[in-house]
Amino acid sequence: MAKAPNMAKKEQTHSKPAGGKQPVQLLPFKEVVKLHEQGKLDEAALGYRRILLVNPKDAPSWLNLGTLLRTQNKFEAALACTQRALELSPENASAWTNYGNALMSLDRHEESLAAHEKAVALSPDTFLLRSNFAIALREAGESERSVEQFNIAAKMKPEDSQIQWERAMTYLDMADFKRGWESFEIRWELGQLKQRGYQEPQWAGEDLTGKTIVLHEEQGFGDTIIAARYIPLVKARGGRVILQCNKALHRLFANIGADRIIDFGDVGEKVDYQVPMMSLPGIFKTDFDNMPPPANLTPAPLLPGPAHLLKNGDGRLKVGIVWSGSVTFARNAKRAVSVERFLPFAQIPGVQLYSLQKGPCEPELAKAGGQGLVLEMGPLVDDFADTAAVINELDLVIMTDSSVAHLTGSLGKPIWNLLCYRPYWLYTTRFPKKDACAWYPSMRYFRQEKPGDWDQVFRDAHAALTELAKQKTAK
Repeated sequence: MAKAPNMAKKEQTHSKPAGGKQPVQLLPFKEVVKLHEQGKLDEAALGYRRILLVNPKDAPSWLNLGTLLRTQNKFEAALACTQRALELSPENASAWTNYGNALMSLDRHEESLAAHEKAVALSPDTFLLRSNFAIALREAGESERSVEQFNIAAKMKPEDSQIQWERAMTYLDMADFKRGWESFEIRWELGQLKQRGYQEPQWAGEDLTGKTIVLHEEQGFGDTIIAARYIPLVKARGGRVILQCNKALHRLFANIGADRIIDFGDVGEKVDYQVPMMSLPGIFKTDFDNMPPPANLTPAPLLPGPAHLLKNGDGRLKVGIVWSGSVTFARNAKRAVSVERFLPFAQIPGVQLYSLQKGPCEPELAKAGGQGLVLEMGPLVDDFADTAAVINELDLVIMTDSSVAHLTGSLGKPIWNLLCYRPYWLYTTRFPKKDACAWYPSMRYFRQEKPGDWDQVFRDAHAALTELAKQKTAK
């Protein structure tokens, strides 16, 4: 939240609106800020708006309201509010950085960078302004300049783990793996990942002969599937390997190379080492030259329900779709789209679509009128092994990025990953093969060429799918 400029403020308590209605209760500005800081956003927004009804020239309230709206993904309104703050306080660096943040959220990167540069010029020694500028540069794809600003910010606050984390992500975007893996370990100091409570030392690559090690899941399903490829390498160090992960992955990982797969809780036996799974790429010093192949996954037997629906697509190109990843993922709004964008694929002669979507976004297909046109597999599968069985019967999966992308890529099935302008670091543009993924050889990218431009991505995918369907028909 932006700090309000040091401006004199009256402690207003109420205002009598026109028409003789009851007075509207006004909270003092400081009380509204307190609500904002406590995460009571609706109450805080109401408080700022009431202040602005009485005093529409209150720059701090415009600024804080804009910041609040941005956290609610109400980007156009946020931009308008920060513009009001700038009109009233044009030399306020906080207003400029928040204006830049709102522009960045709307993928207006050139304007965003200009706003952040203005903020830094007004107050060059302010940590928050430098860090915001660095993040904006990274979002705009200017990684080298971004690292320069992160370095300046890190010198201002060497103890700040968040700025070190953001810089680590930028290194990985750049495929600067050496610095990236080393910096990646700072994630545990952010307080956002669940600690598993192990007292054993963290493994750093030592020989494991006669030892037992626990590899434990730390993040989402996708990251766990990415890191699962390292289990045979750990096993090759000579020890007993226990894999601790979400139960939805247990059957999928049945033959992955672990001696035992368990859910969370007490391991039930003596352990010598433990390691978070996403530390494994750094331990094995992964780069483009030594990247291990995807994990050996085990699909379940195909269930009768999915088998029946798959037969309905016989003679057609069978294409799975996913339009959203986890809605709790911070950047899901950038990587996900509405299901309506996928429905034109169903208009291509010879194509049958299958929804692999699971979770809160499943009902969107019915709301869009796509039921029946797109055959739904989500309600018919229970875990990733069931989903893998379905994917193995498809000709292609087309999707925006989520865990299913890692599942499909690990199975070696053709996948077209539709990516935003700055996607997950795994899909770095620094890989020498254009539109290809170093981690998943069967994956093809369709990436935004302009920030926020999904139209171009779906046009290109539609044209490619039309051509693929023609080829199938011609056989």
